[in-house]
Amino acid sequence: MFDAAITRANQLVASGATADAVALLTKAADAGDVDALMQLAVWRLVGQVLPRDLIEARALLRRAVAIGHVDAALMEVALTANGSGGPPSWAMALSLLRTAAVHDPIAMAQLKLLDMMAIDANGIPMRLPTPEVLSTAPRIVRFAKLLTQQECAHIAEVAAPMLEAARIIHPQTGQWIANPIRTSDDAAIGPTNENLVVRALNQRIAAASGTEVDQGEPLTVLRYRPGQQYRPHLDTIQGAQNQRIKTLLVYLNEGFGGGETVFPGVGLTVIPRGGDAILFDNVLATGDPDPVARHAGLPVRQGAKWLATRWIRAKPIDPWTIS
Repeated sequence: MFDAAITRANQLVASGATADAVALLTKAADAGDVDALMQLAVWRLVGQVLPRDLIEARALLRRAVAIGHVDAALMEVALTANGSGGPPSWAMALSLLRTAAVHDPIAMAQLKLLDMMAIDANGIPMRLPTPEVLSTAPRIVRFAKLLTQQECAHIAEVAAPMLEAARIIHPQTGQWIANPIRTSDDAAIGPTNENLVVRALNQRIAAASGTEVDQGEPLTVLRYRPGQQYRPHLDTIQGAQNQRIKTLLVYLNEGFGGGETVFPGVGLTVIPRGGDAILFDNVLATGDPDPVARHAGLPVRQGAKWLATRWIRAKPIDPWTIS
């Protein structure tokens, strides 16, 4: 049923017969085709074949979970925790994860990792490492071992299948081109992949930065191979109404050569250590970009450097329509 219905639906979409594709999958879903339900949910989440409707997507996922779709169960957990299509509920998401873990080893592994964390009933960290001040203007602090080795590995594992060469849109042609500033591979862990472990770590980052979790952009993972680097840059966005006021980056591994983070304006070089986090301000008290916050990731000489970055805005953002 899956091959025929999904394949035919995609053919109809490609030919412009979207309504027929939706009707086909709706009929298959009503007949109990769990993969058709999942495809309709994805369309509702992505907002391309069908208009984005997070509430409807959650309803479709719930039907798929009831039939036994494992991926739908994990996606439902993520959306329940981050409040996509409904109010955020850590308790409900955790309950759903425990149910999924009965038959799904991936859910069980996530549950075990959560059980190792010092978090409260809402997934908020109960303690943080003491920050070490590296610079006062701009303020740059280091949190030693903000993440454990297991947590770092989990983030890398979530992002790895989504990694792509960093690209930007050419301002004149509108075409995607290789990013001339950042030569890494990267992947953003968006709302559908923000499992409870990632959500808990995003809440830890929020606590460490003194911000709300919904002020952060999706956690972005960067992988630098030999010769790759992030040339000097500011993290602020020109003309943004909701500016990136802070950045927190976490080194996910160590044992590679090079890859130091440098802040030329203050003569600071940070040597990466797995699990350590660097938090710094991107703007002045006026809200304007701070030119002294310019920084770079030096070229990796050997091995691979894995880094997770969370850009934090002045106000909460909608991760589905971020700009």
